[in-house]
Amino acid sequence: QVQLVESGGGLVQAGGSLRLSCAASGRALWAYTVAWFRQAPGKEREFVGYIRWSGGSTYYADSVKGRFAISRDNAKNTVDLQMNSLKPEDTAVYSCAGRIGGISTISSDYVYWGQGTRVTVSS
Repeated sequence: QVQLVESGGGLVQAGGSLRLSCAASGRALWAYTVAWFRQAPGKEREFVGYIRWSGGSTYYADSVKGRFAISRDNAKNTVDLQMNSLKPEDTAVYSCAGRIGGISTISSDYVYWGQGTRVTVSS
């Protein structure tokens, strides 16, 4: 069993940066894929990106590619989402999610979820 807790959300102006963190407890994540999803008001949950813990490979949605970066810290058992050049359309609740094994961009493939952290980008 893995527990995930996000932190770092808040209010930022367009063009600014924000760093979210996902802290895992209960188990080391070496066999996991950890992803970030977001859900804007009135919209479906959207895939943002993932990191494969073993090897550190990453993949991003086109909407955030080149602006967002996911990294992991083995010692702290955390996964961070660095968000740069933020736009108002990035406003959403961001959640991290984990699954054992292979990569996926589909939210229903992920078993473990954090409670989410709100990001608001003002224009």
